[in-house]
Amino acid sequence: MSDTPPNNPKQKSSDKAAPKKPKRPHFVYTLLVEVGRKPGDGLPDGATGGALMLYASGVDEAEAVRESVAILKQADLAPLDVSGYGTLEERLAEGHDISDDEKALMQRALDENSVIVAQVTPFYEDAKT
Repeated sequence: MSDTPPNNPKQKSSDKAAPKKPKRPHFVYTLLVEVGRKPGDGLPDGATGGALMLYASGVDEAEAVRESVAILKQADLAPLDVSGYGTLEERLAEGHDISDDEKALMQRALDENSVIVAQVTPFYEDAKT
């Protein structure tokens, strides 16, 4: 009896020698996502929606947006609109004041290749109208 496993007929011989794609560098993007209401979304009672500030990792901003929207939908949120504010370097070049805490969250998003929700601001109807 042989110690080698039987060949997998579904695996192509070309699969074994497939060249690996070079890994593209990831960046962290600051995104502001407006969300509507949905049952189970976790927003406070009486809120009509909200805004979430995210730090999202991606090879480009489009990927960061796609991944963020997918994760928010999995969390039972209803993303309506996404505004991108660029990478840390882009924001610094524009004169944004970025705290050490924000930089630490951005680094965590990069290290974990993840989406970090940094702030949630619920929206309420103006009772005076």
